[in-house]
Amino acid sequence: MESSHSNIRPPYDHELVKIADYIVDYPINSQLAWETAKYCLIDSLGCAVLALTFPACKKLLGPWVQGTKVEQGARVPGTSYELDPIKAAFDVGTLIRWLDYNDTWLAAEWGHPSDNLGGLLSVMDFVSRRKDYYQKRVYTVKDLLDAMIRAYEIQGILALENSFNQVGLDHVILVKVATCGVVTKLLGGTKEDVIQALSQAWVDGQSLRTYRHAPNTGSRKSWAAGDATSRGVRLAMLTLQGEKGYPSALSAPKWGFSDVLFKGQPIRFARELGSYVIENILFKISYPAEFHAQTAVECAVLLHRDIHKKLDKITKIVITTHNAAMRIINKTGPLYNPADRDHCLQYMVACALIYGKLTAQHYEDETAKDPMIDALREKMMVVEDSQYSRDYLDPDKRSIANRIEIHFKDGTVFKQICEYPIGHRFRRDDGIPLLWAKFEKNLHSLFPSPKVQKLVNLMQQDERLLAMTVPDFIDHWL
Repeated sequence: MESSHSNIRPPYDHELVKIADYIVDYPINSQLAWETAKYCLIDSLGCAVLALTFPACKKLLGPWVQGTKVEQGARVPGTSYELDPIKAAFDVGTLIRWLDYNDTWLAAEWGHPSDNLGGLLSVMDFVSRRKDYYQKRVYTVKDLLDAMIRAYEIQGILALENSFNQVGLDHVILVKVATCGVVTKLLGGTKEDVIQALSQAWVDGQSLRTYRHAPNTGSRKSWAAGDATSRGVRLAMLTLQGEKGYPSALSAPKWGFSDVLFKGQPIRFARELGSYVIENILFKISYPAEFHAQTAVECAVLLHRDIHKKLDKITKIVITTHNAAMRIINKTGPLYNPADRDHCLQYMVACALIYGKLTAQHYEDETAKDPMIDALREKMMVVEDSQYSRDYLDPDKRSIANRIEIHFKDGTVFKQICEYPIGHRFRRDDGIPLLWAKFEKNLHSLFPSPKVQKLVNLMQQDERLLAMTVPDFIDHWL
């Protein structure tokens, strides 16, 4: 006969309390964090604008039910949509993430903290325009940057030593958790509300990574983050409607997150929550490529100058990389869609060798028909360098090294190595001017030149920008 179980509720898991304490009480005093948050904002919105030029992305936008209107709703930059904040979060998050061109964070778990901006921006716009909703508050861009720093930190610190990919879960779980916690505060929630909402996020169903990997790679990976940040908003709203939390959501024996989905491991904090993540964020400046491939593409672009006229004379291409790239983007066989191609190391390197560049358009069917791409892919060998893998995880380095060797029929060999991509903190001085150039170029894909110049000028006026209300800020993007 099975013994009875105690129905006395325990205290809330300390991990939930730790995150809530940070969201509600921690002061953001780092000037570097504030400066970098602004760069993250401009880059994210630039990526979103560029994504609007892709029909496969645009078709996902708009109200859940066609024709539905929400008065004084949350707006989606670059569109005429005015939506409930849950769907707006999905749309903004999807736009930012669609091209795999937004900022990223590499650790035991990979991810993109800017994905959270979908929920943060939508809720702030909605609350500020509907001052009767949840609380009477009008948010400023400075408030937005504060929320971004906190969401980045939660996602990134949890990613340092907790490898969700190792148990088959997608990294967007951390987007949902971070968005949910920060948004609960933005909606006027107390620390207790934040704790309860966070428990809801961990209890909620989690996405499987299979849509990112062969043989199932598909476009869901491009809207999964939008879905996660949207779900975070929904769970925050449910909590503030009176839904109670689950104290041992993480630690409950047999039924909790750790035992069910994390092989019994606890959730670990590699360091205290502060502003470390946004200060060290990685920008995708040069190429819309999965980040583990950034340095490989840079190598290939540099090699293009010497080898592009004799591609047919190549006998072998050796790509030496790190463990994460081996696991995520090392792919052979047919590639079925753009989502498949932008997560194939060999495809990206082949395009860069052939064309001397890599753009989002190179993942589309028209470019993929070039027979030279598959011809080069067939000659590629991908191997791991254990030192590259160690340096990748070294907190003082966090390198993303790749080396390419190209062998020709006449015995000549061309080599190129790159440890740190331009968007890395070690190349930040080189990267910021290029980040501004990327931003302006992305805006030109949708807006006329006068509007582009106004937006660039606005983002350069720090005092005016920080004081601007979120609704006024979004007005400039419509």
